[in-house]
Amino acid sequence: MKLTVLTALLAALLATPALAMPTLTPVPAQITQGEGSFALTAKTQIYVPAGDSDARNAAVYLRDHLKTSRKLSVQIVTGEPATGEAAIRFVRASAAGDRESYRLEVTSGSVVVTAGTREGLFYGAVTLWQLATQDAATGTAQVPAVVIADTPRFKWRGFMLDSVRHFQTPAQIKKIIDAMAIHKLNVLQWHLTDDQGWRLEIKAYPKLTQKTAYRQEAGAAGWKDSKPLWYGGYYTQDQVRDIVAYAAARNITVVPEIDVPGHATAIITAYPEFGTEGTRPKQGMSDWGVYPNLLNVEDRTFVFLDTVFNEVMDLFPSPYIHVGGDEAIKPQWQASPAIQAKIRDLGLKDEHELQSWFIQRVGTSLTKRGRRLIGWDEILEGGIASDATVMSWRGVDGAITAARSGHDTVLSPAPMLYFDHRQSPFRDEPPGRGKPTTLRTVYDFNPALDAMTDAERKHVLGLQANLWTEHIRTDERVEIMAFPRLIAVAEVGWSLQSSHDWDDFTRRLPASLHRLDKVGTRYNTVPFEPHMTLSPAPDGRITVALRNGLDLGEIRVDGAVYSAPVTVAEGTVLTTQTFLNGEPLGRERKLSVTRAALETRTSYDLDICEGKLNLALEDDGGERAVMLMDILKPCWIWRGADTSKGFKITAKVANYPFNFQLGNRPGQILFDTPQTRDGELLVRMGDCTSEPVARLPLAKAAKSTGVTVLTGDMPAVAGTNDLCFTFAQGTPPPEWALQEVRLTPALP
Repeated sequence: MKLTVLTALLAALLATPALAMPTLTPVPAQITQGEGSFALTAKTQIYVPAGDSDARNAAVYLRDHLKTSRKLSVQIVTGEPATGEAAIRFVRASAAGDRESYRLEVTSGSVVVTAGTREGLFYGAVTLWQLATQDAATGTAQVPAVVIADTPRFKWRGFMLDSVRHFQTPAQIKKIIDAMAIHKLNVLQWHLTDDQGWRLEIKAYPKLTQKTAYRQEAGAAGWKDSKPLWYGGYYTQDQVRDIVAYAAARNITVVPEIDVPGHATAIITAYPEFGTEGTRPKQGMSDWGVYPNLLNVEDRTFVFLDTVFNEVMDLFPSPYIHVGGDEAIKPQWQASPAIQAKIRDLGLKDEHELQSWFIQRVGTSLTKRGRRLIGWDEILEGGIASDATVMSWRGVDGAITAARSGHDTVLSPAPMLYFDHRQSPFRDEPPGRGKPTTLRTVYDFNPALDAMTDAERKHVLGLQANLWTEHIRTDERVEIMAFPRLIAVAEVGWSLQSSHDWDDFTRRLPASLHRLDKVGTRYNTVPFEPHMTLSPAPDGRITVALRNGLDLGEIRVDGAVYSAPVTVAEGTVLTTQTFLNGEPLGRERKLSVTRAALETRTSYDLDICEGKLNLALEDDGGERAVMLMDILKPCWIWRGADTSKGFKITAKVANYPFNFQLGNRPGQILFDTPQTRDGELLVRMGDCTSEPVARLPLAKAAKSTGVTVLTGDMPAVAGTNDLCFTFAQGTPPPEWALQEVRLTPALP
């Protein structure tokens, strides 16, 4: 009997799978699993050394997050625990190695966080909190026994938030900071000035906020009851100090960006004397894109800049000050006799060298205050000061050039780290740039470029994701465009390249999303969720193919695992959801399989003809539908339509105000000549240069700021053919866009 029991126990032990590694993101540099776990209960106490404010602050952070996430109220005690007491201790060690390093040891009887710095103690608390939130439960947490020795791979793990194009409240910025902190991101670059506004109170120059903190939005959004509607806001110096301190308490440095000499329309609108032309810009501040307005290079302009940067440095203790330097197109400088005379007087070759001189003069002022200049990679053009740091955004070439020249660099390349790009190709995504930058794209980016030598890689400070907000007008969208992609940025920036493993990252993803839920951060679930593609089947039935945007996990349909396309009757409603490791990932979606859905393609389903500048844009009013289009050549293609029976065409169209400054982009937008005053939607067969086979007038749509339904007929043509949709219209604004089109076969 005893032998039978022992044999059964041994068999059970052998059948027990090895414990999975804890779901920590980012992955620590070193982690060793122990046996058992530490029971973290409401009776657990956190001990900190007497007089150690850093340890106490880390303990307070841990206590508060346990209260929020697990509903546990634990106490902080000064001193040492009693012998045998199951407690958490923060221990100060010698400050050796990286300032963000820490050690965390968990046994069944104790938890010890050891670090030599404020930063290390804080990150030890963050990791301990993650260990206590392996699931979404509340109450007592079983913290797995581990020994962790951790240090970051890169010292710059950043996120840039554009508060100019659309404004976020101080409370919203703190929410972003909270979500950054739990993933060990440590730099918030704050984009505070641009062509569309000035967001920072400068006491010496009050007109910067009086004149340019608010603007009238373009199109219908800029009016209410026939009166101008003003949009905007700015941050007082007291608010800035509060945000900077809030971030610092979470080991996040706020790096301000004051963009010069380009992107200066707001400055010149408030103080025209600092502009190259000396007059207030005619374009207003409601357009997106690249304006031509540049600051001049007169001494009084540098007095202005010195004064502004001095106030900025009084507010931001960051060792780095970002001066922009990007997209300063040169037509105004080229046309200015005063600028050309200055180039000759300085013995410079051209306007690029003048911009270099301009940036270096600003940098000299920053250096006098003990700060370092950082700018976008255009600052390389014409040469830069020896201590300048380059943020490479036009791909990675700027980083390579900077490192080879002995300059530090931060990798921030478009499109892989530009979070104004959509996260999947699906129609439910919010507005943004058309080409998706997926979670996988971000995770697979390696800042230690193969093209660099080991010596050059030492100049790579890290990486940064950028969220430009031209098309991100709400706080919710700021969060869901940032997350979950910022989780991937955090792991790439912190964890060793040897631990890079997409499957393991996604294994840990549900726990990461639960933690975002706990801190109240919204995130994008669309890429995880099932989406359907329909095709006709015999006997009037419809075949449904399902996928999610990241090909993750398993899709369940009405509770069963989906493995291949299914054919169902028209009118069927499928209940679908993605599961990863047994946990739901994203929302449950009820998908209606209808004849209308089979016959309809949205702008997301159609091909874009050329893709010069694809954007997913909202229409100018009404339901604010989102449409995918190339704003430089609005043209969509339905591939392989069965045209043998002819069609009734039902198209939904809308317009938007076309508020774009296209800078020095060559060429122009060309449209077909309209045959009616308001224009037409044209349908061509085969290619986009043939004669139209259908022409749907826009007269009805021209009276609306929302979505309008147009109808028309198309004759039968044998076989399958591509159909091309374009608009015949005058010069924008507005510009017309296609939301969706339905092709209903004509009856025999």
